[in-house]
Amino acid sequence: MDLRHNKITLGELLDAPKARAVLQRRFPMVMKHPLVGAARTITLEQVLSVAQAYLPPKKLEETLNELRRV
Repeated sequence: MDLRHNKITLGELLDAPKARAVLQRRFPMVMKHPLVGAARTITLEQVLSVAQAYLPPKKLEETLNELRRV
């Protein structure tokens, strides 16, 4: 999947079944959060800037690589 230099929106990722499956498998608790639907317009770049404070860099990089392959 083309992540457009991380400018793709969370909504676009959630609308792509394979990408959604990757996110669901790697971050099941986040995907159940009620604000996920409200966050559809934020970019992957914005998500990553927040996520790096909470998740190990290796997990983020592995997730990005997997998203690129779907």
